[in-house]
Amino acid sequence: MTADLPHCENLLLDRQGATLFLTFNRPALRNALNAAMWQEIDAVFAAIRDDRSLRAVVMRGAGGTFCAGGDISERSQLRDDGPSGEVDPVAARNRRAGAIFTRIDEAPQAVVAVVEGFALGGGFGLACAADIVIAGSDARFGLPEVTLGLAPAQIVPFLLRRIGPAQLRRFAVTAARIGAEEAHRVGIVDELCGDATDIDARLAAILAQLDKGAPGAIASAKQLIRDAARFGQAEFLDLAAQAIARMTRSDEGIEGATAFREKRAPSWRQAGM
Repeated sequence: MTADLPHCENLLLDRQGATLFLTFNRPALRNALNAAMWQEIDAVFAAIRDDRSLRAVVMRGAGGTFCAGGDISERSQLRDDGPSGEVDPVAARNRRAGAIFTRIDEAPQAVVAVVEGFALGGGFGLACAADIVIAGSDARFGLPEVTLGLAPAQIVPFLLRRIGPAQLRRFAVTAARIGAEEAHRVGIVDELCGDATDIDARLAAILAQLDKGAPGAIASAKQLIRDAARFGQAEFLDLAAQAIARMTRSDEGIEGATAFREKRAPSWRQAGM
């Protein structure tokens, strides 16, 4: 099934073969996340959830900035509204953001974050929800929440998985901004690049590597990695054995084995070129 992508006002969407390029498009506000932008991100990842013809999603920011975090201009309105019935609108919005981070994290496609300029707060979280993070030399990461009288919340599980509790504590309590080299050293960034030309070349190389993988197999690999963190060893090994049995008998599994024997590229590479 090929997904029908939603119309977006705050995102630019460009599908090229098996890759969807998703660009945050509020450059005048450093791509700050407002409610409408959150809804569009959620709608896009919901639309592609079952699209196994799509192998990769590349998230990037327009105007040389990845994402400067939440749109502070909406904060006072939510605060002043106060609880409505039993649902606090501030808590509800924050929890929705967590669900969107989870949807990105659980996307069956490989998700690549290309970070240029600032990745702050929620933008930092978006990067850490991706599978692969590429950063230019000008990238700056930070958690400014405590300087605003807040604390990192829904992004914590995704940052914790990437950098561990010690580094996360340091960044969360100091609100320090770190450059691309330190971000690479502590594990936030997977691929450290120079200028935009270098970034584009490295991104192209990563997408070419992803092109070798079957879309369904990529989705299964991500699911098994998540399952390994959720289940005990024996239970996980049983799940993994059943997953391999299903994949071996699937169209992709049969095609992969046949292509290997016939010394040719499998059909999904031809379809994704």
